[in-house]
Amino acid sequence: MPWFILKNLIRMAVLLLLVSAAAFFLVSASPLDPLKTNVGQTALGSMSQEQIAKLEEYWGMNTPPVERFVSWAKDFFRGDMGTSLLYRQPVSHVISVKLKDSLWLMGTAWLISGAAGLLLGVVAGANRGKTADKVITGYALVTASTPAFWLALVLLMIFAVWLKVLPIGLSVPIGVEAAGVTVSDRIAHGILPALTLSITGLSNIILHTREKMAEAMESDYVLFAKARGESEGQIILRHGLRNIILPAMTLQFASISEIFGGSVLVEQVFSYPGIGQAAVTAGLGGDVPLLLGITVISAAIVFAGNFTANVLYGVVDPRIRRRAKA
Repeated sequence: MPWFILKNLIRMAVLLLLVSAAAFFLVSASPLDPLKTNVGQTALGSMSQEQIAKLEEYWGMNTPPVERFVSWAKDFFRGDMGTSLLYRQPVSHVISVKLKDSLWLMGTAWLISGAAGLLLGVVAGANRGKTADKVITGYALVTASTPAFWLALVLLMIFAVWLKVLPIGLSVPIGVEAAGVTVSDRIAHGILPALTLSITGLSNIILHTREKMAEAMESDYVLFAKARGESEGQIILRHGLRNIILPAMTLQFASISEIFGGSVLVEQVFSYPGIGQAAVTAGLGGDVPLLLGITVISAAIVFAGNFTANVLYGVVDPRIRRRAKA
């Protein structure tokens, strides 16, 4: 087991290094001019050639990309992610504030989509071909092809504009000091974004669980259990869930990447000040240090989810550990 965990940790570290390198070199190859982005076109036009040369040396424009990446990676590893050009604060501080607002939102959506997707998938798989299966499968297919931003706009229009029962956006009420914001205020502002992420994250879990459950219900040991007189509920709990829990668990942790991707669009629609909106703002505003920091941290969280799924799978199924050792 220690070797299995170590191997997965090494794999995650290598993937994170490759993602960091890819993000850095893609940004380096972009048409963004570091001087115009950091100093501004107007200020740059009023500078002498000597001042511009000093700025080029400071920003490393004449340094080979590989050398710049190594220097940036060393600083990043030490916790120095640079300074955000838009927020004028350390990137680590900006990410910590934005991530704090997003984590509970994405965590809530992740838990709801996992639990509801598993439940609906079990019901559909246990009643394959029946009305319940057709309704649940139809719902999953429709939501799988529904853009997250469109669903967010529909929910916003219904519950915030027409019914006026939920806030129209942001994470806290407008004009209220931080000390005056209550937990109920944060929950009310997070309902629509979390609901949107939950609905869009259900389809894959439902369809995957349905197929696994249907296969289990048609197996020989289930037929034998029916012959022994076990009820359908006992068969589902004792035989069905036992065979689908591992694939469902792996899919649930793998869905973290989908939650992250959906949060970027959802947070934009609801003007929710989280990590997704910060990534869009950094990309549009040319804030390279913040964009690189968000990319690496987001990749680390996604890889951590996949790593957790692999380790849990290895704990439950010894064959996975033996295969990794081989």
